[in-house]
Amino acid sequence: QVQLVESGGGLVQAGGSLRLSCAASGRIFNINAMGWYRQAPGKQRELVAAITSGGSTNYADSVKGRFTISRDNAKSTVYLQMNSLQPEDTAVYYCNMQLRAGYTYWGQGTQVTVSS
Repeated sequence: QVQLVESGGGLVQAGGSLRLSCAASGRIFNINAMGWYRQAPGKQRELVAAITSGGSTNYADSVKGRFTISRDNAKSTVYLQMNSLQPEDTAVYYCNMQLRAGYTYWGQGTQVTVSS
């Protein structure tokens, strides 16, 4: 059974930083991409950042220049370094993993709250 375990969320003041981690475990073969999505109250879940097995990255316009996604393929772990956080970044952040076979997995979510 595949599991994604997230950590690193919390409460931070505007302008601060947080680093999210997501470790995948279980029967994992041929990861295509891993990434982070977020969902704020009353809003749809949206892509924040994603990274392929080859290292190509994709960011939402709202986080470009502030957030950095990285991964450790050997550990099946993806990270999200979030700098210059703003109150509008407040959301539940979900880790996502897509396998080349077409399967998609989600983490349980971690709360990020940015106070003004």
